[in-house]
Formats: sequence, C-alpha cells, structure tokens
Amino acid sequence: MNEEAVYRKVGLRLIPFMMVLYLVAFLDRVNVGFAALTMNKDLGLTPTIFGWGAGIFFFGYFIFEVPSNVILEKVGARKWIARIMITWGIVSVAMAFTQGPISFYVLRFLLGVAEAGFLPGMILYLTYWYPSARRARITGLFMAAVPLASAVGAPISGVIVSIDQAMGFKGWQWLFILEGVPAILLGFVVLGLLPNGPATAPWLSPAERQLILDRLATDREPPRTERTLGAALKDGRVIVLSIVYLGIVMGLYGVGLWLPQIVKAMGYTDKQVGYLLFIPYAVSAAAMLVWGRHSDAKGERVWHVALAAGLAAVGLVGSVLFPAPLISLIALGVASIGIYATLGPFWPIPSRFLRGTAAAGGIALINAIGNLGGFAGPYLVGWVRETTGSFNIAMLVLALAAAIAALLVLTLKREERSAG
Repeated sequence: MNEEAVYRKVGLRLIPFMMVLYLVAFLDRVNVGFAALTMNKDLGLTPTIFGWGAGIFFFGYFIFEVPSNVILEKVGARKWIARIMITWGIVSVAMAFTQGPISFYVLRFLLGVAEAGFLPGMILYLTYWYPSARRARITGLFMAAVPLASAVGAPISGVIVSIDQAMGFKGWQWLFILEGVPAILLGFVVLGLLPNGPATAPWLSPAERQLILDRLATDREPPRTERTLGAALKDGRVIVLSIVYLGIVMGLYGVGLWLPQIVKAMGYTDKQVGYLLFIPYAVSAAAMLVWGRHSDAKGERVWHVALAAGLAAVGLVGSVLFPAPLISLIALGVASIGIYATLGPFWPIPSRFLRGTAAAGGIALINAIGNLGGFAGPYLVGWVRETTGSFNIAMLVLALAAAIAALLVLTLKREERSAG
C-alpha cells in the first residue's frame, strides 16, 4: 500500500475542513480590530478600554483551556469541537449588541470561555493521525488559516464596517453578526463530518486505518516522555514552551488586533485598510507553508522557531526606525511573516515528549499561558497609544518579547537532539 497516497487522502479529507473551522474561529476572535474603526467612537471606548476588552478574551480562554482539552480527549473531538463552535458563534453574534465598556468586557470574556480548547484540541487531534515526522508541514498548513483569515477577512471586514445603516444596524454590528453565524452552522456540520480518529473514519479502508495506526504506534518516543497530566504540568520543557509562546502571541495579537487602526492612522480609509492588509497576510500564509515544509524536510524545529521569531523582532524594530508610512507598513508585514512562520515548527515540539493525557493537558497549558500574551499585547499597545499618542514604544516592547522567545527556545536544542 502506498503510504503517501493514504496520507494524501487523509489530508484532503481533514485539512481543508479544519482550516475552514480555524479560519472562522480566528476571524471571530480578531474581527473586533476592524469593528473598532467605528465601534469605539459609537460606544465611547478609549484606546486603553479597547485594548483591555480585546485582551480580556484571553483570561476566559486561559481559565478553561486545560479542562476543555482534557474533556475533548475523553468525549471525542467530534462532539466537543461542535460544542465549542456553536457556543462561540452565539457569543460572537451577541457582540453586535454591545452597549458600552461593561458589556464589551463581559462578551469578550465569554467569547474566550466559549472558544477555550479549540486550537489545542485541533493540535491534539492532528496527533491522532500524523506521526511526528509529518507534523510541522501539516500543522503549518492547518494554521495557515490564521493569516488567511486576516487576508480574506480584511477586505470583507473593511467593506462591512463601512456600512452606515442597514435594517437598523451599523456596520460594526453587521460585522459581528455576519461573521458569527457561520461558526454556529459549521458546528452542526462538524457533528456529521469530523471523525474522532482513524478508527472511526468511514472513508478509510481497514488496511488504510491499520497503516495509520501502525505508523503512530511505531513513532519513536524520546527519553523523558510524559504520559500523565500531573507530570506534563510540572515539566520544565512545558514551562519553557509556554513562555516562548507567550512572546510569540504578544506580537501576534498586539500587532494583529491593532493593525487596522495603525494603518488607518497612516491616512487610509476603512476600505483601503482592508485591501492593504490583504497583502502581508497572504504572504504570511505562504511563508507558513514553506517554513513548515522546510522544518519537516530538515527534521528540525527549534532553530526554525528561533529564526522566525528573530525575523519578527527585526520587522517590529524596523517599523519604528523607518516611520515613512509605506516602509513602516512593509516592516510590519515582515514582522507578520516572522510571527506566523513560527507556528508550524513550534507545535510539533511538545508532542515529541508528551503523549496521551499529558499531551492533552500539556499542549493546552502551553496554549493557555501563551495566549495570555493575547491580553498583554493588545493592552500594552492601547495603553502606550493613549499615553504617548504613538505606537512606537509598544512595537519595541513586542520586538523584545519576540527576541526573548527566539533565545529561550534555543535552550531546548539539546532536547531535540536527544529526540532525533
């Protein structure tokens, strides 16, 4: 039996669908950045209030992340991913009825609670299908949905938010409604289409199922492999990866949630902002695929994460050193490429030393702690903008966080050698 043909079949069945799910998830998470172009004025939200509200999502996410992923392992991916999508879609639509700072805070927090466990659940789900040697390229392909969500969503969101009035709703309200409903609908599609694993996939023959299960069974475990939840939560490597991911995510959301307003401050209209941001996000998606494939081809993860994070730091510094609008925008595009390129090689690292319940809890903990950067980054940018009237100091702090992540991940190089 042709192994490549089997994995090609699995990839065609799973990855496009999973990408659509993550695209919708990420779009609902970050569309608040475009809504802010008009929502902030309508609701009287200051930059600090917006930064706090945009980031408070990640507190809810943090609190429920590990329990959500452990539940997914127990009840199965199909039911739990469907539950996550339906509830976050409902909350996302409810964002259209935000009345002021308090309701903004509450709904963003609840959105984080509803979505908790989605990304680590998907990362864990991929380990049910792919051995470690294939995971960077497939993770990079799946997570390319993140910049694609911004590339596709930017021009669409720019157009929607520019609507003045339609059926009594303003543009920013339509943005939450039109981009929240697909999550609810897709949640029901998940119940019908997403198998819990190879053993329950009706589109695999018995021989194909066995080949996948055999490859997973023979996937060599490195020394110090953890299988229990308690061991994973105390593992120093998990803590290091959590801090590394914190630095990456600070840049991901610190730039991503504010970029529409940063570009608008350069003198562009709402619609122009959407079209301009298509380019860096589309290039970032391509970079994720290329860098993830290169990581698999070399069988190396740590340096691939470090170099990409270093590129992000350089881009962020460049956006400050070269303030001319076009050059600054290009520098931020370089930073975006570096940030997104880290994700493909990063997520296969924890699955090299975590298995079973340890993988469910450890991956969730890394994502939960890391995503606190999703609060720190946007809040920092908002506070600096309101205090200084400029984004520059915030970009330098985000650059420092990316540089620290690049250096810190290199401490795991010895672990990778022992695993390879």
